[in-house]
Amino acid sequence: MQKQLLLYLLFGGLVSSAIAQSGGTQSGWTPASMMAYKRVSTPTLSPDGKLVAYVVATARMDAENSDFLSQIYVTSTDGKTNYQYTFGDKSCTEPQFSPDGQFLAFISGRGKDKDAKKQLFVMRLTGGEAEPVTAAKNNITTYAWSPDSKRIAYIVTDSRAVLEEKDRKEKKDWDVVDQFQNAHLYALTLTKNAKGDYPIKQLTKGAFHITGLDWSPNSKTVAFAQQNSPSVNDWSSSKIATVSADSGAVQSLAIDKGSASQPIYSHDGRFIAYVADVGQNSWMYRKNVCLIPAAGGPVKRLASTPDEQPVLAGWSPDDKMVIVSEALHTGSAIYSLPSDGSTLKKMTSLTQGVYASPTINNRGDVAFLYQTTETPVDVYVASLSSMAARKLTDIHAEYMAGKKVAKTDVLTWKSKDGKYDIDGLLTYPMNYQAGKKYPLILNVHGGPAGVFAQTYTGASSPYPVQAFAQEGYFVLRPNPRGSSGYGAEFRRANYRDWGNNDYDDLMVGVDKTIQMGLAHPDSLVETGWSYGGYMTSTIITKTNRFKAVMAGAPVTNLMSFNGTADIADFLPSYFGGEFWDDPKVYADHSPMFAIKNVKTPTLIIHGLSDDRVPPEQGYQLHRALQRLGVKTKMVTYPRQPHGFVEPKFIQDVGERVIDWFDSNLGRHTATSIQAVSVLPEGKR
Repeated sequence: MQKQLLLYLLFGGLVSSAIAQSGGTQSGWTPASMMAYKRVSTPTLSPDGKLVAYVVATARMDAENSDFLSQIYVTSTDGKTNYQYTFGDKSCTEPQFSPDGQFLAFISGRGKDKDAKKQLFVMRLTGGEAEPVTAAKNNITTYAWSPDSKRIAYIVTDSRAVLEEKDRKEKKDWDVVDQFQNAHLYALTLTKNAKGDYPIKQLTKGAFHITGLDWSPNSKTVAFAQQNSPSVNDWSSSKIATVSADSGAVQSLAIDKGSASQPIYSHDGRFIAYVADVGQNSWMYRKNVCLIPAAGGPVKRLASTPDEQPVLAGWSPDDKMVIVSEALHTGSAIYSLPSDGSTLKKMTSLTQGVYASPTINNRGDVAFLYQTTETPVDVYVASLSSMAARKLTDIHAEYMAGKKVAKTDVLTWKSKDGKYDIDGLLTYPMNYQAGKKYPLILNVHGGPAGVFAQTYTGASSPYPVQAFAQEGYFVLRPNPRGSSGYGAEFRRANYRDWGNNDYDDLMVGVDKTIQMGLAHPDSLVETGWSYGGYMTSTIITKTNRFKAVMAGAPVTNLMSFNGTADIADFLPSYFGGEFWDDPKVYADHSPMFAIKNVKTPTLIIHGLSDDRVPPEQGYQLHRALQRLGVKTKMVTYPRQPHGFVEPKFIQDVGERVIDWFDSNLGRHTATSIQAVSVLPEGKR
């Protein structure tokens, strides 16, 4: 979720496009053409509000590369200039202006070594070369300028690199499970010493892991969030503390029951705002913004936000408001929370589209990203006093030239049990003709607390929505109970009920498109990733109405999943206990225990470096379907974690999905797509 996890893949070059063989046009939308879409992130404002820096990532898919190359751009808020600020064959990310307005810092792996670690670089805004100011043995992940611009605090993972290399050479490189390398906090002084080096002081050490930081206004103290280890499963142990940048003295602050994260000082230095789950410690999340005196004291909980999953953006200049963003149904919103605890105010007025990554300077200027289903993401600026947004960039003008975008509507239907209104995004086939029925792709999101939002449908993805539309499909993307964006009660509505009422929510949405005369009932296909893959695996045990499905990183056996995934607390949170205490509820909600019902042709996609949903989950499904004589294919991708990171693989998945659906609907003769790794009979 934005923290949203929300989850993706790619590939190119190995494939003969299924689209060309099915009567589509290469001049329209294809998984290959959509790889040219630029990914935009991390807008940040200069102190005077005259400049916004942001990051643009492009897919690099030549003979030797399959990655996203990121560079920093800077645009003026008067709209007169917009230029690329960094260049080269190494990505540059996380731009931050110095508070005095003289410098721009960023993180990059620049260096002679191909595998150079990501370091901090600083360059003058007036021009010149970027200077590396750190030489850490591991990647720097997060940093912040001190308000006086004299120091930079940063987070870096403890290193065992020299010892590990020695162990590998001596064949003693065993791995102790759940032995983690923690990240700690350092401070760099930007005045060189007699040796010509920038002095560095380690501020924290010990058996804990740092995840976030913020400087006090007087530049003397750093607030930080810490948890027991880097394990994603340890999020619930997160606490807030402060450390003196001079003495290294640490003071614990928000240590009450429940997680606490995202610390941000008020401008007067009196309070620290943070986000807490107020003792819930549940993966279904119910969080509030809280304030604690910077010197310690009683905690004040601010007004609840509609979805109770706020992401902190900062304080208003007068410290009377804390600014947050979060999902709102299929869109998102920016809110102001009065620091006196009174009622919150929704600051953004548009009901469509998605606001993301708001950043605020001390003047109250706001920069953010905005997009809709039919409008690509761009950088916008506004003021906290009015929030009248001005668009600063036109990043995708060349990409959009000559392209027609298939429209997307928001559909709403009543759940089968009558408890909820369920939303879904319905994208129409390209050149849709009223009265004609079309095949339908049901696409289920992950999470289960994910959400399908009104983001641009022409972005590259393993589920290339505009390419589906170009192929003549409707695409329905529902937000069943359990989704984010609709409040904590809705998010918790699938507790101990995976694959039952949420399944009905999906099927009622499919039925609605048929009743509207849009989808052909004999031309239905389905797909989903992660929890969406779980729903895919569940759907095929409950109905044969879909002619084909693709299960991406599917959870298939809840018992073995909980013993192999990196989130051991996840299922006990959703099912109220461990599987050994209640094996029946785990079995009743596991597709593998109803696998004999399956008749549907099933394509399975899995990354081989997936720790969130380990590949064994996909192997179980594939092997069972093989033994049952059900048409199936499994394709595995090396190096890929839960969300795919290599563009060539992302493209390949999109093309495979289209080919699998088209061929099983009889829309064309299946092409022979070269697999990266198709699991052969009798092998793993």
